[in-house]
Amino acid sequence: MLETIAKRERDFGTPARVSAEMINVTIDGNAYQVPVGTSVMRAAAEMGINIPKLCATDSLEAFGSCRLCLVEIEGRRGYPASCTTPVEEGMVIRTETPKLHDLRRNVMELYISDHPLDCLTCPANGDCELQDMAGVVGLRNVRYGYEGQNHLNDATDESNPYFSYDPSKCIVCSRCVRACEDIQGTFALTIDGKGFESRIAAGQNEDFLGSECVSCGACVQACPTSTLTEKTVIMMGQPEHSVVTTCAYCGVGCGFKADMKGEEVVRMVPWKDGKANRGHSCVKGRFAWGYATHKDRVLKPMIRKKITDPWQEVSWDEAINYAAGEIKRIQEQYGRDAVGGITSSRCTNEETYLVQKLVRAAFGTNNVDTCARVCHSPTGYGLKTTLGESAGTQTFDSVMHSDVIIVMGANPSAAHPVFASRMKQRLREGAKLIVIDPRQIELVSSAHIKADYHLPVRPGTNTALLTSMAHVIATENLIDEQFVAERCEEKAFREWREFVSLPENSPEAMESVTGVPAADLRGAARLYATQGNGAIYYGLGVTEHSQGSTTVMAIANLAMATGNVGREGVGVNPLRGQNNVQGSCDMGSFPHELPGYRHISDVATRTEFEQAWGVTLQPEPGLRIPNMFDAALDGSFKALYCQGEDIVQSDPNTQHVIAAMSAMECVIVQDIFLNETAKYAHVFLPGSSFLEKDGTFTNAERRISRVRKVMEPKAGMGDWEATCALSNALGYPMNYKHPSEIMDEIARLTPTFKGVSFKKIDELGSIQWPCNDEAPEGTPTMHVNEFVRGKGKFVITKYVPSDERSTRKFPLLLTTGRILSQYNVGAQTRRTENVVWHNEDVLEIHPQDAEDRGVSTGDWVAIQSRAGETVLRADVTDRVQPGVIYTTFHFPESGANVVTTDSSDWATNCPEYKVTAVQVKRVTQPSEWQANWAAFSDMQHKLLDERIQDTATEN
Repeated sequence: MLETIAKRERDFGTPARVSAEMINVTIDGNAYQVPVGTSVMRAAAEMGINIPKLCATDSLEAFGSCRLCLVEIEGRRGYPASCTTPVEEGMVIRTETPKLHDLRRNVMELYISDHPLDCLTCPANGDCELQDMAGVVGLRNVRYGYEGQNHLNDATDESNPYFSYDPSKCIVCSRCVRACEDIQGTFALTIDGKGFESRIAAGQNEDFLGSECVSCGACVQACPTSTLTEKTVIMMGQPEHSVVTTCAYCGVGCGFKADMKGEEVVRMVPWKDGKANRGHSCVKGRFAWGYATHKDRVLKPMIRKKITDPWQEVSWDEAINYAAGEIKRIQEQYGRDAVGGITSSRCTNEETYLVQKLVRAAFGTNNVDTCARVCHSPTGYGLKTTLGESAGTQTFDSVMHSDVIIVMGANPSAAHPVFASRMKQRLREGAKLIVIDPRQIELVSSAHIKADYHLPVRPGTNTALLTSMAHVIATENLIDEQFVAERCEEKAFREWREFVSLPENSPEAMESVTGVPAADLRGAARLYATQGNGAIYYGLGVTEHSQGSTTVMAIANLAMATGNVGREGVGVNPLRGQNNVQGSCDMGSFPHELPGYRHISDVATRTEFEQAWGVTLQPEPGLRIPNMFDAALDGSFKALYCQGEDIVQSDPNTQHVIAAMSAMECVIVQDIFLNETAKYAHVFLPGSSFLEKDGTFTNAERRISRVRKVMEPKAGMGDWEATCALSNALGYPMNYKHPSEIMDEIARLTPTFKGVSFKKIDELGSIQWPCNDEAPEGTPTMHVNEFVRGKGKFVITKYVPSDERSTRKFPLLLTTGRILSQYNVGAQTRRTENVVWHNEDVLEIHPQDAEDRGVSTGDWVAIQSRAGETVLRADVTDRVQPGVIYTTFHFPESGANVVTTDSSDWATNCPEYKVTAVQVKRVTQPSEWQANWAAFSDMQHKLLDERIQDTATEN
């Protein structure tokens, strides 16, 4: 979708509440009916009358500071601001009179008198509200200027890598301050001084980089002048057109306008009609898109016979035919099941669907899996078992109706910041907050939000804690008996109630296990069960455990027991990590399930796909990712097609993964960079970034949104086209002309997607599945009248201690997570200016544990587990509790997953990243693994350089 843009979208101030009741008003001599609570400005705008304004914007509450939107109201003294004045029955309003013209010109003259007269060289030329409003009010001359100490000569703050702050152009409208407070919730900006000496200040008069600013871009978006301007706009000028697309970072799925000049992105602007983000953004989606044109991108297909050979650049046809030939050779030599594929949660639904179809139909095996295996597979198992559907229950907007919010094993401020901002709005309005996390995340205590309860659960004991909460709810008669009787299986509930009521599950009995004081746990349980709408949001700190599936079921048990399912403000809400984790699962990427979560062994389901695809499908599930690795080491698994995932960096027990990859005879990697996995590849197929894709992503709300191509694939072929080409070379025809045809096939074969099409998404903006005959425009809230499985099923959640427990040899527990500025394995964000905030992974360690080991902040420390050893710099902090250490995994040289083990969830094999028993000691140099990694990386880069030199010589 291309849309010409001469100016940013601007609207009118609007009050927080608008009634359905209508009243009569007269505006400029014409009678109208408008809703009660509407502002005069909005009422006028609805009638096509645009009142001049500067401080008003549709994204912020009305403020009334600029005095430009003055109107006359019959019977009232003075000239009230139209943005803050609500309409009343019988009100007679005049928006254009000679007196109003004079007042507005005088107001504008004051603004211009303290503003640089450099419109022709201003970056916002043609996109400046001050300039526009000066024309609207007819200002032609400025009679005077302020002679004292004003801000015209103030230096520009260039500290932020993405935008500049030029105070000389600031009109102190406060829109940036209010955006930071009301939308983002960071409160990083203030107005310092009075009158002509007033300034916008970041932090305590710091520069933007050194302040609390999180670079979400809300202030830049709100600025009506060029005071806050993207550096790309300063460099490239104003854009010519825009394309609406969807962010390719986390599972929030923000809508963006890619503002373009030809095929060059000028800036990414959050789309106001994006239902997941409502016009907000974070630093990654807003600014960190430069990786798409980074010099590290590999744009030519390459092949080699051994991983110690130099890469050879070849044509697409040569690379595809070589890959197909190797797969055929290996299957002839080792058998049909010696090959497999891995789909990506960074790719579109259409691309993911094709990869699993390729494996099942062209390879002839069910050896297909996805990175969701290592993050949210327990969500699928746990929610399918209890509620009947493998997905979250609500919209993100639903949190604005919550009275009590539980955040468990998630850090939304870092990993899902746009949703976190909305949740913080609700918390500032008075909702209660319970944080269950080993670390003191930002939500626990900040300047403007403080959790009512922080339950610092010991890593590995989530199930014990939730079962104890259930004990309180059951034994103190806090169960919603009517809801349970009407909506849940009676026998399973009765057995669950008896189980959780056992004395051994009480908070007091479990206190020594969980590390959480019994009184706090009881208080939190009572709060959730009794104070209105209760919503639970959870992340990988729940799923990435040996009891991940059990914990998800324990969460569902709590929601059902308290009646917190099936309406706004409640629910069970997994916060998906990558942009399309939900979609990759929906598309049938697991070895036991076809699209729509239907088991491969079901004859009717399999027959439907066989008829549609024209092949016979294998009835038995294939290998999961860990099974593929084990089989490779056993010699029975020899070839892998991996699209868009870096399993060598992201999967646990790195040395085990490397050994498995090294044992394979053909590894085909399709990606935009030569990542860690590609170092062990024999075929490299250049991938395409989200800016080069047409398709859809599905976010954590089940929201299917369009991804629209803003530039042609830089390597000449899109990911879906490469998959089709490989399938055709293998003898199974895939001849789609456009990704929309792939979605049409998905809709024909997947009941929950039956009504989905590109056309419908374009009409509605986005769709939440299920979308079918019963819900033609989608399903915002799941399980409204009954659960998908019919009756909800309570499951007994007995606590089983993890094998990864602290011992004398390994006395500390390592847990992992993410940071705001970086993303997943860092392949994208490490190639942007985000490294200015976080350029290495560090180890957080409690002061007591650090003192015991003679460790100070900045020291090199070795982390050793039964799987391996790596070295990081220490950060001594009380964010972690004694006995617990924490790190991120964004940089490959850190080797965080060198120490994580093969311990995994009992039901899904999701790795237990969040609990690894380790020892820490002070050292003076990196580990042996890191030295080997550096040497191998240097060798691979040299082989890549040799390819470049050979190509240059040939040319």
